Amino acid sequence: MRTQPALGSILHSFFEDHLKVQKGLRPESVKSYRDALRLFLCFTATACRQRLSRLSVCDLTLDRVLDFLRHIEADRENRVATRNHRLAALRTFFEYLASRSPEALAEAQRVAAIPTKRTAPPETFFLEQDEVQSLFARLPKQGPLALRDRALLLFLYNTGARVQEVADVCVENLELDKQLRVRLHGKGDKWRVCPLWAETATLLRELLADKHRSLGPRSPVFTSLQGHPLTRFGIYKVVRRHTGFLSPQLGASVRRISPHIFRHTTAVHLLEAGVEVNVIRGWLGHVSLETTNRYAEINIRAKEEAMRACQPPSSSSDALPRKPIWRDDEALLHWLQSL
Repeated sequence: MRTQPALGSILHSFFEDHLKVQKGLRPESVKSYRDALRLFLCFTATACRQRLSRLSVCDLTLDRVLDFLRHIEADRENRVATRNHRLAALRTFFEYLASRSPEALAEAQRVAAIPTKRTAPPETFFLEQDEVQSLFARLPKQGPLALRDRALLLFLYNTGARVQEVADVCVENLELDKQLRVRLHGKGDKWRVCPLWAETATLLRELLADKHRSLGPRSPVFTSLQGHPLTRFGIYKVVRRHTGFLSPQLGASVRRISPHIFRHTTAVHLLEAGVEVNVIRGWLGHVSLETTNRYAEINIRAKEEAMRACQPPSSSSDALPRKPIWRDDEALLHWLQSL
């Protein structure tokens, strides 16, 4: 009789081999899977009334997954988007589980058939050209971090890079001589090359020359005053410190501007400059062209709204009353009698 592999060993190989080695996921993506499975396994242990370490593959069923999804929406009050994200992680895990334990294949197929709930796509915010100009005009020119912050913000706007990609940039990734470009390490362990503006390259040269220490190929480009690499959270703080005056202009939906808004801004401004969508896809490192097309839709919608706002009233529309005559019951009755 075939012995069923222990759940613990399956989990270990799922993270260490399947996600990190086979799929080449970045640490932040792996943490997302970790959080989803931790919540699911803790929920399952509570439902089974046993210790987490005593769970087996047989305890992971379709009903447990459905109950878990209801739990995170009803009890934890998670959004539908979060529920769908957790479901996607569980589908991946159950598919791997079936490859290691064929007895779990039927449950994996049922989990794969759980529908994703429809949800409105998140609203995409970006900065207008004049807002970007206002931001860089207000940046401090003096101080121990003035050069770093200006180079960092311009690098974000130039490349449209994800915040983790910026945090990971090393000296060896930069080409600042004849061909001005940077190699970015993106999602799925994929590399891409992004061109740099002359101003961006100049600031980066000054930043590297200003560092009072020897720089090796693996030295981080963006660091703290103590020379430690800036983390993604450190980059968030830099962006928020300099963009606080812009948040009210984007409306109540945006409390603070994040580095990802620079990514959206880069995409929209490239479209406005006439850059082809496929080029922008490669520029931003999108796997699917549909993701990039979202910015094209935003750009077209903005132009349509601007056109409607400045459209002069036609003579025919001026002749029509602003309030329809059937707006209230009395007017409607008089109108009917007049027919």
